[in-house]
Amino acid sequence: MATSSDLLRAPCSFLMATMMLLIVQAQGITRHYNFNVQTANVTRLCATKSIVTVNGQYPGPALVAREGDRVLVRVTNHVAHNMTLHWHGIRQLRSGWADGPAYITQCPMQTGQSYVYNFTVTGQRGTLWWHAHISWLRATVYGAIVILPKHGVPYPFAAPHKEVPMIFGEWWKADTEALVRQALKTGGAPNVSDAFTINGLPGPLYKCSAKDTFKLKVEPGKTYLLRLINAALNDELFFSVANHTLTVVEVDAVYVKPFTDKTLIISPGQTTNVLLTAKPFYPKANFYMSAAPYSVIRPGTFDNTTVAGILEYQKPGSHHSVSSFDKDLPLFKPTLPRFNDTGFVTNFTSKLRSLATPQYPAAVPQSVDRRFFFTIGLGTLPCPGNATCQGPTNTTQFAAAVNNVSLVLPSTALLQSHFTGASRGVYGSNFPVMPLSQFNYTGAPPNNTNVATGTKLLVLPFNSSVELVMQDTSILGIESHPLHLHGFNFFVVGQGFGNYDSVNDPAKFNLVDPVERNTVGVPAGGWVAIRFLADNPGVWFMHCHLEVHTTWGLRMAWLVLDGNLPNQKLAPPPSDLPKC
Repeated sequence: MATSSDLLRAPCSFLMATMMLLIVQAQGITRHYNFNVQTANVTRLCATKSIVTVNGQYPGPALVAREGDRVLVRVTNHVAHNMTLHWHGIRQLRSGWADGPAYITQCPMQTGQSYVYNFTVTGQRGTLWWHAHISWLRATVYGAIVILPKHGVPYPFAAPHKEVPMIFGEWWKADTEALVRQALKTGGAPNVSDAFTINGLPGPLYKCSAKDTFKLKVEPGKTYLLRLINAALNDELFFSVANHTLTVVEVDAVYVKPFTDKTLIISPGQTTNVLLTAKPFYPKANFYMSAAPYSVIRPGTFDNTTVAGILEYQKPGSHHSVSSFDKDLPLFKPTLPRFNDTGFVTNFTSKLRSLATPQYPAAVPQSVDRRFFFTIGLGTLPCPGNATCQGPTNTTQFAAAVNNVSLVLPSTALLQSHFTGASRGVYGSNFPVMPLSQFNYTGAPPNNTNVATGTKLLVLPFNSSVELVMQDTSILGIESHPLHLHGFNFFVVGQGFGNYDSVNDPAKFNLVDPVERNTVGVPAGGWVAIRFLADNPGVWFMHCHLEVHTTWGLRMAWLVLDGNLPNQKLAPPPSDLPKC
């Protein structure tokens, strides 16, 4: 028989349990992942090769968390290559040691070594992704990051019936590490890929790949959230689903004002969440979901092929588990823009706007402490030792630079050098705030296309508000460059074509509801202006997300100093941080 004290205890214990649940929901939980970097044999396009994977999966496992969760990923390197992983788009507030770019925030894990990436997902929800961040190993080492809202917090749009990650990748028959080594040796451009993939599958438009096709089965009338990720190495992609419209609701894990389009553009490094509503009745047809590259350089210097998955409808009366793909049904193909349709790209990106609601405000810096102007583009270096090479001329090799500085990665990590005060001989703090020699950036290129090389950082005081204009150049041809900033989101306040006009262009900036993201395309033959608050101490990589351009040196790093308060300082490095 229950005593009065038992009865008193019961509500108390219930209350305690409820309180604990509320605390857990508010603070998040800790999620543990084990990532084993190992090789696996994979067959695509009629050829088998050994690739680097996580846990033997290609693409790698999805990392799922809620906003506010702490994530611990224990990574063990079982392959012959050095390895690091980057959690692309995660803010890494005061946890720069977990960011992952090799020789920027950490020395790589050597064969047999482990490292625990430890970070908290703060103020973010949506789709991001993880990938290797050393050499070209991200060709096969990548996966989705799905950040769900906090418990009880709905999406700012109708809840979908189902959520489906769709990762665009790029496949070479050759070993990509051998490929990039050869290109660096000859000074020429590396061979373009043989196929694009959706969730690792090339699909029916490539030789002997019909069996390797991503298929999405939908029910009539239901709405699906497609979590799109561009993990391709060197190609921006158009994407469309035949006879269906897509409603864009989020980019780079930030909600946007929803808008509907038949086709979208997604650059390497970017994510886009779209709602696809199936037709109300069984359509007696199948539909291609297709992606093909956007490039303003000559065809032949990029992989001008198309990847397709298939959207199929569940037949009325058929069971979910029954494979019902009917190849006799008509198959509709979408019409994608022409490969060099910059007009479409501009029109699409101009539709992206932050929600800018009380719940999801757009905290655009309204005043600016530091202004910077960076040229972004290609260039040349002399062939080493007077040898001939396969660059733009037989005496030059391809290079790329920010403000004409082609970043040379050090042999030790920049963040560690900064934290321990041992920067002498590792890096300089004199990265140019504007081009040292000015020219008509989008006009006739200068006669001397050589770039300077060096390891220089740009130092920012804690909490300074930054405005950065990035200007494409015509050296070796105009090109669109998707620039990714680690450790921050930024607001895209303006963009245009030709040379940036510092007198007249700022008047057109959107400081009300600009899109907020972590990777932005610098328009081909144009400029983009971004603003961000330097509220995250550490060393933060910024680079073109076209891997070939990063390899050539289109990369730099910001050093954000500690603030005065304890919660404004970078924490000390973890004890298992790999050593160089």
